[in-house]
Amino acid sequence: MRTIAFFIIALISLTASAQQTDYNLKKGYAAEGYDVTEYFNNKATEGDKKYTTTYDGAKFKFASQANLDRFKAAPEDFVPQYGGYCAYAIADKGKKVSVDPETFEIRDGKLYLFYNSWGVNTLDKWNEEGAESLKKKADIEWQSVRTKN
Repeated sequence: MRTIAFFIIALISLTASAQQTDYNLKKGYAAEGYDVTEYFNNKATEGDKKYTTTYDGAKFKFASQANLDRFKAAPEDFVPQYGGYCAYAIADKGKKVSVDPETFEIRDGKLYLFYNSWGVNTLDKWNEEGAESLKKKADIEWQSVRTKN
């Protein structure tokens, strides 16, 4: 009987972890350690190691205790879309691409991050090619890649 119970618990644990969102944790933190609450003030601000928390298996840093408390009160309001990977790359190629944490957009109350390096600013492409249609495409693509590594 114990063997069966152990097997069931192990299977449930594996299923739960297999469904967990894959966050872009470059530098060990979501949004590369930038304070996700500050984006909603139209600022890209690095967080401080003194103010950290874990949500949905990902570590987040904040610039202040007030911002940490704000996040803890409603984390789903601040978590970057598509696990913090480049929104344009998810839409265009269905690929997880790292971001420049200072290249972002708040759209419909959600945070989107973008790649911006080597003369390629995907936020510009996102807007030029039609952000609303790309967002719909990214929403669909994300369902197939959100748990892949």
